[in-house]
Amino acid sequence: MELEVGKVYNGKVKGIAQYGAFVEIEGAGTGMVHISEIANTFVKDVKDYITENQQVKVKVLSIEENGKISLSIKKATDENNEQIKLVKRQDRKPKPNIWEPKKKTPVSELGFEEMLTRFKQNSEEKICALKRSTERKNGSRRK
Repeated sequence: MELEVGKVYNGKVKGIAQYGAFVEIEGAGTGMVHISEIANTFVKDVKDYITENQQVKVKVLSIEENGKISLSIKKATDENNEQIKLVKRQDRKPKPNIWEPKKKTPVSELGFEEMLTRFKQNSEEKICALKRSTERKNGSRRK
C-alpha cells in the first residue's frame, strides 16, 4: 500500500523510546511519532500516553527520500475530535509519605483542665519566643 502525506491511517505501536514511538502502518511500513506529536498537552513520558501493541490512528506528516516516515497521533486525533488519554501504569511507585502535623482535637471535646493546660503551654512558648527575639535585638545593639 502506498502512503500519502496528509492522510490518516490505522497503525499499531511497535516500540517506544524516550523521544517518541514507532508505529507500524498496516501493509505500508513503520514510521516514527515524535514525542511532540503524541498529545496536545506536555508529554514528559511517552509511556504515560501509549503502550506497545496499542492500536492508534496516525497522520502522515512527511515521507523523506531515504524512506523515513514522520507520523502524528496528535493531528490525527484533532481531525476526529478525539483526545488520547493518559494510560494508567501499574509499575509506578506510590506517592511518598509526607509528614503532616497532628490534628488538634476540637475545643468542644476538651475539658476545662485540658484547655487551661493547653493555654498555659501556648502562652509560655509565645513569651519565650518574644524574649529570645528581644534579647537578640538588644544584644546586637550593644556591640
